[in-house]
Amino acid sequence: MGPHPAVAAIRLAVRRVLHDVLTELAAHDHAPEYAHTAPPTGDRPRTPLVLVACSGGADSMALASALAFEAPKLGIRAGGITVDHGLQPGSDLRAAEVVARLTALHLDPVDSVAVSVGRDGGPEAAARDARYAALDAAAEHHGAAAVLLGHTRDDQAETVLLGLARGSGIRSLSGMAAVSGRPGATGRYRRPFLQLDRQTARKACMVQSLPVWDDPHNADPAYTRSRLRHEGLPALEKALGKGVVEALARTAQLSRDDADALDAWAAQAETSVRDENGQLRCAELYALPPAVRRRVLRRAAIEAGSPAGSLFARHIEEVDRLITAWRGQRAINLPGRVEARRQGGRLVIRQG
Repeated sequence: MGPHPAVAAIRLAVRRVLHDVLTELAAHDHAPEYAHTAPPTGDRPRTPLVLVACSGGADSMALASALAFEAPKLGIRAGGITVDHGLQPGSDLRAAEVVARLTALHLDPVDSVAVSVGRDGGPEAAARDARYAALDAAAEHHGAAAVLLGHTRDDQAETVLLGLARGSGIRSLSGMAAVSGRPGATGRYRRPFLQLDRQTARKACMVQSLPVWDDPHNADPAYTRSRLRHEGLPALEKALGKGVVEALARTAQLSRDDADALDAWAAQAETSVRDENGQLRCAELYALPPAVRRRVLRRAAIEAGSPAGSLFARHIEEVDRLITAWRGQRAINLPGRVEARRQGGRLVIRQG
């Protein structure tokens, strides 16, 4: 008799991601720029390492168990990391318990990293920034090929609704990518469970007798995502019927496809709207479709030094008015001490 359907589902999701990692590593090793690279020293061939980020909750414990089961069959080393945010009493003890549970699954290496959470962007954003910085550092330290994250379809639906509530563009509505990363490590993070619901992960833990920890912050109404999870989404499902989560997750994927296409169009268009000195020509910008033009403006602002995380739609709309509603306005101040001004038919974006 095979495994429980929930266990089979999480293992299949992880197996697919691990195959993708191996395929990309093989393509990387055979790329022309690496064709003459010396093979690894010693008798044992280089074995890729994949880490799982684990809080001890049901989603990440299910992910850790699936990685522990699937990785050895593919010749992959499996390790784990837990991040202690220090936001609750006894968080260090919780982290030690997670380390013990991951070690019991025969993951190696297993690390616990304590971080200091700042205040920029609010408590949730600050904790997320600290967590990813720790995960990036751990991946670099161990030379990990990938880090698996336990976000589920329910998390994706919540992310889409949060973007919608902010009045964000289509990129925010596209939610979390199945593959993502920061500059220099674009494919580091993998989310195998984006097509699985939260209940599947919890059921997989239950039938495997895996202990899980329920973070009290996930039920704290002080946090926006918690209110959305326990009040907003249930209210939507009561009003609209079941299937809201699946529909929102599907919206995320469709939005991501559209956003990717528009980003590619904007990257091509940017070269055609710059003059021989690299300045943006206002007439050519005006002729672009608004969605493409605003992307060109955003790219230019970021290149000039404006932090992407602080550059919002309202900033780009103000810059866009220098193109579409020019009345001799003054320069527009952007985050990062960057300013945008119109001069002699050119849009100049630079640090002041």
